[in-house]
Amino acid sequence: MTTGRQRLPNRRGSITFDLEALNLTFTITASRFDHGELGEIFIQNHKTNSAAGILASDCAIAASLALQFGCPAEVLARALSRDSRGNATGPLGIALDHLITARGKS
Repeated sequence: MTTGRQRLPNRRGSITFDLEALNLTFTITASRFDHGELGEIFIQNHKTNSAAGILASDCAIAASLALQFGCPAEVLARALSRDSRGNATGPLGIALDHLITARGKS
């Protein structure tokens, strides 16, 4: 883990996709560092200012800071809630699993 914050470039590519978690739809936007590791993630809920949207957004901001301070996305994903089959249950966990899997395929 690094000791300082690694910032993303001001201009960077991003990926945006929708997912469903807890019977709600969330829009995910994520960017990677130049070396390919996940560097930030944003989560929005379709209901502006809903409790679920605010909590998901705040979690994503905290996760982005952890990523920028060197925490691997895989470590974050493993630390989040999962069901009895090992599937992520919340929007952040589902998004991280998707992004980690997509990275492995590229």
